[in-house]
Amino acid sequence: MVLALIDLQKIFADPKSGWATPDFQRVIEPTRELIRLFAPEVVFTRFIAPERPSGSWVGYYEQFPFALQPADAEDYQLVDEFKGAPTLDKSTFGAWGPELAVRAGDRLVLAGVATDCCVISTALAAVDAGVQVQVVEEACAGSTDENHRKAIDIMRLYAPMIEVVSVEQVR
Repeated sequence: MVLALIDLQKIFADPKSGWATPDFQRVIEPTRELIRLFAPEVVFTRFIAPERPSGSWVGYYEQFPFALQPADAEDYQLVDEFKGAPTLDKSTFGAWGPELAVRAGDRLVLAGVATDCCVISTALAAVDAGVQVQVVEEACAGSTDENHRKAIDIMRLYAPMIEVVSVEQVR
């Protein structure tokens, strides 16, 4: 079992960013609690732009050109609270893949941002791979409160494969 902390990066925390997550600061304390519970089985992920977008990503980055920055850009770094932690970098919404699968085994606990994009994409891909997923609701934030709620409600539809829990309910 592993705790995957999805995209706790400056580009999502900065209120001036085109990808700002309004409730980002709310997830910091629950995330710290989860780290205490899971250390050392914690993986921080980072969404980074590809060097050259292709396929459907071309149109995506035409809509969000500010995000076409190198992986070492300040915007793509973890927020100061988690600065320096090793990261699993990806240029897709979902963080699920061989690197995370090796760490997770048959159980994955998820927290981070945005609930309605990278968190749900990771959860659904992990479930498709046969992994039991717990999503820690208070340690996730969405692009808006409404979108966060919608994503949580959608993930609840995948019970019992996805379980939406609180920090106290993580097992």
